[in-house]
Parts: sequence; structure tokens; C-alpha cells
Amino acid sequence: MRKISFLLIALTLSLVACKNEKKETKTTETEVVETEKFVVKPEATSVKWTAYKFTEKKGVGGEFKIVNFDIKSGASAQEALNNLEFSIPISSLFTNDATNTRDAKIKNAFFGTMLDTEFLKGAIKVADNKYVASLTMNGVTHDLPLEVSITEERRVTMKGVMNLKDWNALDALDALNKVCFDLHKGPDGVSKTWEDVAIEVSTYLRKN
Repeated sequence: MRKISFLLIALTLSLVACKNEKKETKTTETEVVETEKFVVKPEATSVKWTAYKFTEKKGVGGEFKIVNFDIKSGASAQEALNNLEFSIPISSLFTNDATNTRDAKIKNAFFGTMLDTEFLKGAIKVADNKYVASLTMNGVTHDLPLEVSITEERRVTMKGVMNLKDWNALDALDALNKVCFDLHKGPDGVSKTWEDVAIEVSTYLRKN
């Protein structure tokens, strides 16, 4: 009887230990899923823009080669991007101009005419699946609506169109057109620089 009782106790303890081990395994697996995050990093992010000249609206492309922000993570792509604050040095503007004169004109005549333009600053805001960039330029903060696409590979593209009058930047645009007057003359002889600028932000959301 004692041997049978001992065997029953040993068997019961073994079953309890197995159950506890299974519970611990499930708990560990759950914790791994819960801690998985989407991460956005500045080195994976680019900001490109297209301005327009001539009556027929010919595009002139460029980019900002530096985008500053703290690495941000979230349980979803939207959470990772929402409230992401950034700053962009104007000095990082680059247009790959063969004459090596365009960048200086944009920095000095356009941005140099504005207020507080060492940096462009702002934050990405997400609400009800709608994205905006709350952008500060020329001392004015204004929301820029963004069209956003996120692929299965977690590549993110955000596109928007700035109207410079929303940032009180038409005087700066006039100053730029003056120094580029002949270069912005189209076949019709009219010198024109358009008020709208297309913006495209690209990034990649890593997982940790």
C-alpha cells in the first residue's frame, strides 16, 4: 500500500510539473508577441520635394539629405508614426544641380527671406486613419494633409502638396523668382515660379 501511495504521489507531482511547464511556455510565447514593435528610424527616412517653374509647370526636384528625430516605436505602423516629431536642417537641401548654383539661391533667396529657417520643424499626426504633418516654417505652423501607403514589407510613403501661401511664404517665392528670373522663363517668355510644392516622405518600419 505504501508503495502504491508513493507512486500515486510521484505521478501527481509529475503531472503538475508538466502543466506548469506548459503554462510557462505559453506565457513566454505570449510575451514575445506582445513586445514586438514597429520601429521608425531617421537613417531609413528621406524627404524629397518637387517645385515648379515655367507656365507649363515643369518640375524641379530636390531633397533634404538630413532628417532629425528620435527613434520611435509602436505596436502598429500608425502608433509608431503618430506624434513623431522631426526637424530638417535647411543646410541639408540638395538638388543635384550641375551648375552648383541652384542650392545657394534657394537657401539664400527663398529660405533666407523667411523667419526662423535654420530648421523646418513639425510632427506627424494620425487620427481616424488620416495623416497630417503639422509643419512649422517661416514662423507659421500649418497642417499638411498626407496620402499614406504602407506595403506588406512595411515600406511607408507619405505624399502631400504644400501651398506656400499657407505658410506666408509668397514674399520668399517672389524673392526666389527675382534671382532666377531668366532661368524661370519658359518658351512663352514668361518667368514663373509656382506656389505649390509636392512633398514625398519615405521610410521603412523595422520590427524589433
